[in-house]
Amino acid sequence: MKISKFVSPEIIFGRGAMSQVGESALRVGANKVFVVSDEGVTNAGWVERAVAYLNAVGLQYEIFYQLTSNPKDYEVTRGLQKYLDSGCDVLLAVGGGSPIDVAKSIAILATNGGRVQDYEGINKISKPLPPMLVVASTAGSGSEVTQFAIVVDSLRKLKMAIISKSLVPDIAIIDPEILQTKSAKLTAATGIDALCHAIEAFVSLAATPLTDVHALNAIRLISGNLRESVACRTNLEAKTNMAMASLNAALAFSNAILGATHAMAHQVDGLLDQHHGESNASLLPHVMEFNLIACPEKFKLIASAMGEEVTGLSTRAAAEKAVEAVRRLIADVGLNKGLGELGLKEEFIPRLSKNALNDACLITNPRDADENDLEAIFKRAM
Repeated sequence: MKISKFVSPEIIFGRGAMSQVGESALRVGANKVFVVSDEGVTNAGWVERAVAYLNAVGLQYEIFYQLTSNPKDYEVTRGLQKYLDSGCDVLLAVGGGSPIDVAKSIAILATNGGRVQDYEGINKISKPLPPMLVVASTAGSGSEVTQFAIVVDSLRKLKMAIISKSLVPDIAIIDPEILQTKSAKLTAATGIDALCHAIEAFVSLAATPLTDVHALNAIRLISGNLRESVACRTNLEAKTNMAMASLNAALAFSNAILGATHAMAHQVDGLLDQHHGESNASLLPHVMEFNLIACPEKFKLIASAMGEEVTGLSTRAAAEKAVEAVRRLIADVGLNKGLGELGLKEEFIPRLSKNALNDACLITNPRDADENDLEAIFKRAM
């Protein structure tokens, strides 16, 4: 039996879990809390709610929310300066992937110095980080429990993947009630991102029995609840199931890493400033078709988890049903657009393919892929 590791923060899950913010900050030793969020989450009232819980336990705070949906290196630099000037000693991210990844990046630079680019890749962080708390506002990014931070290099126009166990937050608070303020489009995009996390983690070369359990459960929950969550903002049962699905998927991919879909989507997002879930939706079925021959038995299990009837089918035919089911779900939630419709021009494909070869997520893709392979997938996804 091969040896494997599984990392996870303390997780507080359930409706009303946000009420634990103040007590959680005290438990990690906070005196003053640096709250990182974005404009959408702030306008929805969730930052106000979070700081009310900090006030209730007598904690001071500073708020930083000047972020975009694909966080940039210069936004991290601005946030770092504000953090250093504030005298804060704990970071609290309230939001989706953007605020969480910026909070993680600020934490890196606060104690390790340098530029965020210095930490691109795997295990480049040497010094301990300040305590980090996260309140997740989407059922998708999963950054609240992962050892990943994704930040755009604004000069190279690509997303950098920073991977280190140091980036796992101390406490992750997941409150499904927050999901009720998300639009149908954002619900769809983040849900497909979570599906992509689960599928890529399940077929990853670094998958283990521990990650497989989480990945398969996420696939089942997303297949059974994403349509309903997109259709009705107040469907709390669907929101709760999607929050759990996102958590399961994130625990899986944090430990099993990802694959070609994310390696390629990171390049599209960095170039076009495109929402990550929409890029994944355009690429995922095509990457699945490419990977299918590497692990058809796993694709058969994905099909079954998505409710497809596979009894009596050959392994290949059953595996192909997984791709069909993913395509159908993407179409049902309104994300069945090609990369061309998202704004990608074919002339950029060689550059994106070359950059994707250097993305850490490609290392664990189940099928070897060279630059020509990635170019072909990009073209099919147009």
